[in-house]
Amino acid sequence: MEGFHVAIRTSPGLLSGTYNTLWISLVGSQCDCPPVKVLPDGQCLMPDSTCTFVVKPERKIGTVVLVCLRLEARPGFPDQSWHCLDVQLKQRDEAAEVERFPCNKWITTADGDVELRSDRVCLVTWEKLQTLREHRARDLQKRQQQIRWGTFAEGSLRCIDMTSLQSLGPNLSFTRQSPGINLNYVRGFANRTEPWSSLEELEIVFIHNGKDNAIAKYVRAHWKDDTFFGYQCLNGCNPLQIRKIHHLPPNLQLTSEMLRDFLPVGSSLEQEMERGAIFLLDYGILDQLPANILNGKQTYLAAPLCLLHYNQYGEMKPIAIQLQKNAGPQNPVFLPSDSEPDWLLAKMWVKNADFQVHQLLSHLLRTHLLGEVCCIATLRRLPEIHPLHQLLMPHIKTCLQINIQARGSLLSTNGVFDKAIGCGLNAAALLLARGTEQLRYSSMCVPDDLRERGLDTLTNCYYAQDALRVWNALHRFVGSWVDLYYSNDQEVQQDWELQSWIQEIFTEGFLSLAQTGFPQSFQTTAELSTFLTMVIFSSSALHAAVNFSQVDFNLWMPNCPAAMLRPPPQVKGSVTEEELLSFLPDVNSTCSVLTILLMLSQPAADYVALCHYREQYFSSGAPCRLVEAVLKELKDISEDITKRNSKMDIPYPYLSPDNIENSVAI
Repeated sequence: MEGFHVAIRTSPGLLSGTYNTLWISLVGSQCDCPPVKVLPDGQCLMPDSTCTFVVKPERKIGTVVLVCLRLEARPGFPDQSWHCLDVQLKQRDEAAEVERFPCNKWITTADGDVELRSDRVCLVTWEKLQTLREHRARDLQKRQQQIRWGTFAEGSLRCIDMTSLQSLGPNLSFTRQSPGINLNYVRGFANRTEPWSSLEELEIVFIHNGKDNAIAKYVRAHWKDDTFFGYQCLNGCNPLQIRKIHHLPPNLQLTSEMLRDFLPVGSSLEQEMERGAIFLLDYGILDQLPANILNGKQTYLAAPLCLLHYNQYGEMKPIAIQLQKNAGPQNPVFLPSDSEPDWLLAKMWVKNADFQVHQLLSHLLRTHLLGEVCCIATLRRLPEIHPLHQLLMPHIKTCLQINIQARGSLLSTNGVFDKAIGCGLNAAALLLARGTEQLRYSSMCVPDDLRERGLDTLTNCYYAQDALRVWNALHRFVGSWVDLYYSNDQEVQQDWELQSWIQEIFTEGFLSLAQTGFPQSFQTTAELSTFLTMVIFSSSALHAAVNFSQVDFNLWMPNCPAAMLRPPPQVKGSVTEEELLSFLPDVNSTCSVLTILLMLSQPAADYVALCHYREQYFSSGAPCRLVEAVLKELKDISEDITKRNSKMDIPYPYLSPDNIENSVAI
């Protein structure tokens, strides 16, 4: 009679064990083995332990294809979850290898039968046994009942239909170890609803919070400089907005003569555009949005257009700013030759607009919400045994918890958007919808984006240089991973689970908005590799670029005010230098924003760097070799960036792979 040596391993965490009773049954290719109690009544499953025993089926069951675990409450004892690492199985009296059935998740008594498959990766087209095909479908059906689509902002990317971490459950949530940020010097200002009395008062708060931040101190010293303004457009916390233009937008009220003094001698605006030296920041997406009310005071939003020139010295400088979208007599174009207060205030309005767009579109929409859409679809449409589930989940799983927390705090009533930011909750929802409608797939794919925006050839756009290198390393890694499992384009086309996955991302996540250019199906391995690279890059590197840079450029609040308390000027010469302070947000609003930015800009004490995988399936065989190759390439990139940064007044460290978290985890 056949028998099986079974080893059930409990994970090493302190809380992984349980008092509950465990039953196991084996599902064979010929028949099933009835459930067997794993431990006698006097024993329990301890953390970091292995329980070994022999299962002797009464009749021949054939090859074991599934291991079924069921937890049962023990009378008189707490009903505790159990974290199972895996089940290892070996047939008795045979030289067969040990077969591993990975679990690595929490199991509760409410879960009923939990079925585990072997750790062999498998596409649906490879399945030969009806039992496994049925298990695959049953697993997805169960998850589709648990993980459902919801809507946070009408017209924006969709989200998970959950509002609490308790609903998310232990297997999709995590504990982040805080790096221990000192918030003592920004908290405690909640009752100060008045404006800052002077820039010197603001300096005191800055000194306490930025004394060790070299980049923030550089920002404070140079925030008024045109050259530094342009530098931030390329390498600040929102390098996604600037683009090269060859024709002026029709709503920008400018003539070549107005700009002659700010261009090279003998040249013209038309010649500089033809040369590829004219760039634009366009915040028309903010036009007509309702501004917030803070501390009972009306705030204001502008929708500026800012024209910049990339000169022969490699400097990007603003040369014209129009504060509202549509040209008109009460919407003058401000120039560097205007009075110093006028020109500085115009730049502050641009930076205020950039703050809104950066927070909600460059940051929230393009990293957090995109990752959440892909995570929901992966859970619903790709079984755990699917190679792309295994590749993607380490990069997108944490989005669910982070986004649920953000919607419940930062983006809720009395949260920071409600109480401290110019766009407020109503405008935020509208802006997310507009941003979704205007989002383009090409803008999410780094090589296309940099080429379309004309940043690929700029020698001092460090975001572009580093983003392209990281993208290319990830693309080679992902392409090799895809090639492991799909030998040709036809196999991609025939993987109906994969096609169902991308179709759901398009229809549910992207609301079937065809103009976004996001794929609705995959026809080739190349298309698949690019899309997977985009998801991983957006959830790791792009998030690092737009999130971990925030405190450096925003700690000196006048450089990037989150709200403006007076309306944009409609004529020139209407403000003095002393009046500029009255446009800036109040003390409590400023410190609320700084508190959040200080928290968001700190990597966790236990953060996982890009492509450092803790999951078992990356630890051996061909996947392990691919991980080793990409880690070597990423290490070379990190070393090159460190060497470059050592020679720079303002280093650009955000896309150094050792500073990139593997996922959106904050």
